[in-house]
Amino acid sequence: MIRGAGTLLNVATVLAGSGVGLLLGHRLPERTRDVVTDALGLLTLLAAGLSAKAVTDAPFARAVGPGVPVLIVLGALVVGAITGSLLRIEAGIAALAALVHARVGRRSAGSASGLQRARFVQGFLTASLVFCVGPLTVLGSINDGLGRGIDQLALKSTLDGFAAIAFASTFGVGVAASALTVALVQGGLTLLGALLGNVLSDAQVSALTATGGLLLVGIALRLLRLREVPVGDLLPALPLAPLLTWLVVVLR
Repeated sequence: MIRGAGTLLNVATVLAGSGVGLLLGHRLPERTRDVVTDALGLLTLLAAGLSAKAVTDAPFARAVGPGVPVLIVLGALVVGAITGSLLRIEAGIAALAALVHARVGRRSAGSASGLQRARFVQGFLTASLVFCVGPLTVLGSINDGLGRGIDQLALKSTLDGFAAIAFASTFGVGVAASALTVALVQGGLTLLGALLGNVLSDAQVSALTATGGLLLVGIALRLLRLREVPVGDLLPALPLAPLLTWLVVVLR
């Protein structure tokens, strides 16, 4: 299997799902689209819970000590939140979405243009975060780069394709543009896997997975319209979790 094939498959499913969603979106009432988004939010909560459970993994506790895994995840989130907010990562993602919209989106006059732009940005931002924050993104892409196959990314691609249908029916063409984010993020991680090899221990993988699960909770809260958690500003927590785990193991 060619390295990078998993990312190409994922991009294809996002574009295909977005196309189906755009076709269905105008035929579905707004209430139906809202319910579909709520269902996706609940599903994201389920995935978040399954991922966050990795904080209880036995190899994680053995490597860093009992009770320490929760502190590592907490430290990664706090330091990551401070770093991300100072760097204004979420604002940067939104600005990128606006730039993409200016290049490929249609512009209309007056308030309609503003509403269309906001809808595009929301779709691009939400879909990009959902498609790129989960642990399958990191682990699947790295495994692809290591030449271990694309099983994880194939599963992720299937999930993302169905999610893209729901997102595009609600948010429009901005969801299709998120395929660019998928290509850049997963392509970069695949290249990283090919260059660095297998550098993550079981404990570091658990830390990464648990932290990614909590970020997915933030995404679910956004989808359920309960709270606009700035998940983009929390993204630095993902690399910090395995880094803190390594530091604790070294100092222990």
